[in-house]
Amino acid sequence: MSAQNLVVKSFVLPGLPQPLLTPKANAGYARLRDAFEKVRAEIEASGADVILIYSTMWPSVLGHQVQCRELLEWTHVDEEFHDLGSIPYKLKMDGALGRAIVKNGEKRGLHMRPVDYHGFPVDTGSVVALKLINPDNRIPAVVLSSNMYADRAETVVLGKATLDALKEQNKKAVAIVISTLSNRLHQTFLDPKDDKIHSLKDQEWNLKMIEFFEKGRLEDLSQLSRQIQKEARVKKVNNFKPLWWLSTVSGPHNRYKGEVLAYEPVCGTGSAVVSLVPTEFASRDLEFDEDSPEVFAGERNVLGPSLNETRGMNSQTLNAGLEDEGLE
Repeated sequence: MSAQNLVVKSFVLPGLPQPLLTPKANAGYARLRDAFEKVRAEIEASGADVILIYSTMWPSVLGHQVQCRELLEWTHVDEEFHDLGSIPYKLKMDGALGRAIVKNGEKRGLHMRPVDYHGFPVDTGSVVALKLINPDNRIPAVVLSSNMYADRAETVVLGKATLDALKEQNKKAVAIVISTLSNRLHQTFLDPKDDKIHSLKDQEWNLKMIEFFEKGRLEDLSQLSRQIQKEARVKKVNNFKPLWWLSTVSGPHNRYKGEVLAYEPVCGTGSAVVSLVPTEFASRDLEFDEDSPEVFAGERNVLGPSLNETRGMNSQTLNAGLEDEGLE
């Protein structure tokens, strides 16, 4: 199986619990719930062997964690919205593939850790998504954490390790990122029926992202991840990295048929359900700014020092400094 055929479809899904627990509280929540149902049907018809999930709602600090327990069974209560109630779950995982991702990540220089014990606190996004798109556990899943401090090079290499594992086991996958677009929550109580995007700026950036998704411009969005983080995301992690992973495993190009199945505010966030299917047609063919590392040997400061920092430095000193940053 060629690398191009390893991931047959890709999706971006929001992870807040309202579409699962209170879809009738707001017409937008119900539309998101309907969009999840469409994703479920697409996945069932895709012929995929596994569901790959990169969840921004599962933060890790030291390296990358991968769910490897064959059956995850517990009851989850969201830490922000515990008033909405409990979510009992039973989720089937592909432990063999999870361990293969760990092994291949280590080969590529990443710090990896398999997670395999009863009672591990599965994140809200993974629970919500899998209960809605895979309610009968027809297809096993693998869930990967989002390292809070990883930047582009590390995230791209994680994606390549994921592809290595798929290739070894000759499996086809659907790739899913669990993340909102803008992620600012309302800080005061708002009746669900009056829900809205947190700010006009967030709304404008969400619409920019939606336009790119609808045109299938996944790699363009990946290259804009740092700007998206700056403009529409709370600054609690190191850049908006899920699109780096998704672009790597799905294919770092703009040859996708994109469809935004729903876009609604959920507690102020921009929550969108997006489908991306590889095609032969490229929306745009651009020259991208950043390369695609094969192993992780430290982040590359691709933008370089500022003009003030470099003023007075000779080229030999500057080159030495860039080598210290891990540049080849």
